[in-house]
Amino acid sequence: MRLKLALFAAATALLPVAGHAQTAPAPAAQTAPKPAAKEGSTAVEAVTITSDSTATRTSIDSRSYSVANDLTAKTGSIADALRNVPSVEVDVRGNVSLRGDANVTIMIDGKPSNQFTGEGKGDALMAMPADQIERVEVMTNPSAAFRPDGSAGIINLITKKTMKPGTNGTFRFNVDTLGRHNGGVSATRRDGKLTLSGDASYRYDTQDARQLIQRETLDTASGRFLPSTQDADVQNTGGMANLRGGVDYDLDKQNRLSGEIRYRRMQFDSDINEIYAAQNAAGTTGRAYVRTVDAEMTRDNAAVSADWRRQLKGADHLLTSHLEYEVTDFQRDFDARTINTPGATVYERVGLGVDQERANWKLDYSKPLPKDVKLKTGLDFELSSNDFTNFGASGAAAAGLVTDPARTNRYLYDQDVYAGYVTYERPFGDFTVQGGLRAEQVRIELNDVTHAVRADNSYFKVYPTLHTGYRLNENQNLSASFSRRVQRPGAQDLHPYRVYIDPYNYRQGNPNLKPQITDSFELGWQYRKGPTTYLATAYFRDAKDGVTDVVSNLGNGVFLTTRENLGKSRSGGLELVANGRLTKTLTYNLSGNVFWNEIDAANLGFTGTRSGATLSGRANLNWQATPKDFFQANVFSSGKRITPQGYREPFKMLNLGYRRKVNDKLSFVVTAQDVADWFQDVVVTETPTLRDRTRRTANVRSVFFGFSYAFGGGKARPEQFDFSGGGPG
Repeated sequence: MRLKLALFAAATALLPVAGHAQTAPAPAAQTAPKPAAKEGSTAVEAVTITSDSTATRTSIDSRSYSVANDLTAKTGSIADALRNVPSVEVDVRGNVSLRGDANVTIMIDGKPSNQFTGEGKGDALMAMPADQIERVEVMTNPSAAFRPDGSAGIINLITKKTMKPGTNGTFRFNVDTLGRHNGGVSATRRDGKLTLSGDASYRYDTQDARQLIQRETLDTASGRFLPSTQDADVQNTGGMANLRGGVDYDLDKQNRLSGEIRYRRMQFDSDINEIYAAQNAAGTTGRAYVRTVDAEMTRDNAAVSADWRRQLKGADHLLTSHLEYEVTDFQRDFDARTINTPGATVYERVGLGVDQERANWKLDYSKPLPKDVKLKTGLDFELSSNDFTNFGASGAAAAGLVTDPARTNRYLYDQDVYAGYVTYERPFGDFTVQGGLRAEQVRIELNDVTHAVRADNSYFKVYPTLHTGYRLNENQNLSASFSRRVQRPGAQDLHPYRVYIDPYNYRQGNPNLKPQITDSFELGWQYRKGPTTYLATAYFRDAKDGVTDVVSNLGNGVFLTTRENLGKSRSGGLELVANGRLTKTLTYNLSGNVFWNEIDAANLGFTGTRSGATLSGRANLNWQATPKDFFQANVFSSGKRITPQGYREPFKMLNLGYRRKVNDKLSFVVTAQDVADWFQDVVVTETPTLRDRTRRTANVRSVFFGFSYAFGGGKARPEQFDFSGGGPG
């Protein structure tokens, strides 16, 4: 597969390749007249509201929220920034969900990345600094111009870009009361046709975490539930380094060539102390151990890309192409010492290595037609390979470990996707409609090298989309949309190899998994007048073959977590947003989501369906006390959510922030995260034979002190708080 990727990259290197990736397709019916695009402009075509909410935008299939003045984003991670974005939730482990669905595709500047897939994706979001993210674009019903991956939709992280002439940049540094710190420098040099840019940053983190698992399993002989407790304290230390360099060169007014290279390294060390005890039918301790673990995790991600963009005759008449090659190396190893009661002391060494390669070529063409009709079409080819290596050894002494064949395995997974799409948009007075169709040919190859088992699967599917908008008047508009999306099982989801987690927990994939297909529908209403915005969005999702975790008891206290397809699931809700100004200096954003979910798990051995409703929301209050002093408070709460075997309890967080703007170049910031110490993750499993309550906590509570300094020529862009950041653009 590595040779195939190299040949693919070499063959397509001769094709035109595109400049700045578009972050949204053609716009919808707008609430305000759309400015004409400038020749050679690379900006996303969307509404820009010329008020205090200058950075809030909307298009026919997306909403874009500014985080430029989110104080948490200035000192925190991308996970912290996403927690303040409407529709988005991030739990204590960095897992992202969009309106209750965890199947989310995360992109950077409109491009997918292996950083946010597979092992360590949550760690990456919690480690990557957010200070270089300018906007978060949320697409719950993307058009056919985007990949259908991720049943919940797409979150697109748009990075900051400076196009001022000369040399410009920023330097920033933040430190908290627990020794965490992060900082970096970004710079741009623009001289005539040539623009050079680069970023370098480092984020160091230390975290005390705890996982408490309280279980009860049914003993068929006595008819009693036998309890067990697994209590682990975890100390994590480490950080992430980020490097990026880019170049743009304008051949002429119509053609731009671009190139970029990036590298990110994440490394964490963990010290784990774990105590386990389980009772037998006699009410005494039947099994117990004390376990110490020294673990290390590293993840290296590097990518190189080349782009070409040609502005053809007429506004919005563009030909763009993008070529990218990305490699990711993930390694997780641990050494453990387990003192069993009763039994002997056992020493273990366990490791997992993952090598990923991805090559992608995209070609997009957009052309305006008579009567304001817009046509967009393109090709999107991606080849990816994954090489998984599991290793396990154990013994009575640390110096005499013997390789365990049951824990040692090599597994290869290749997935190639060849796609083409077309979208057609046409206005009829105040009514605009955009239809789209995406066709994909997928080829998958699996190879369990250790057990000499191979399998392959190829299939062809089409994914339709439909978006409409209607302008009621100057301040109000309506919208409706539909999209069909897919959630393909991950590489490890399909692998039947039983992965060792600890002495009483294993995880195993399922080669019979089917991809989840979701039909998503939305109806929306928006009102905007000056600084006030109201939004109501009703949504409904109908999914089949959803992939879910299922926990089973293997006996003797050993549990196995596998992946299974649900029969069907349905979900829906109503999302409300209100943004505005209370006084001249006081602004607010409020959002709430009433969510309902129904799960049919009859094929998993359950009778009937399970359903439940919950309420989630967030509130932000912002006070511009003086022209130089800005205060911010935000709180969010996520409601209870059902699962096929139980539910997840609610969680919430309260954050505070203060910024002192010394001048246009220098500002200081203080942020306090999880002030009330509320943040935790609790998952409950309740079946006729198993009861489990797993509680995870971490010391995300902290106070950060930081500053940022802008250097170079030209006047720095004023930092106005985007009080409409909680609403649609």
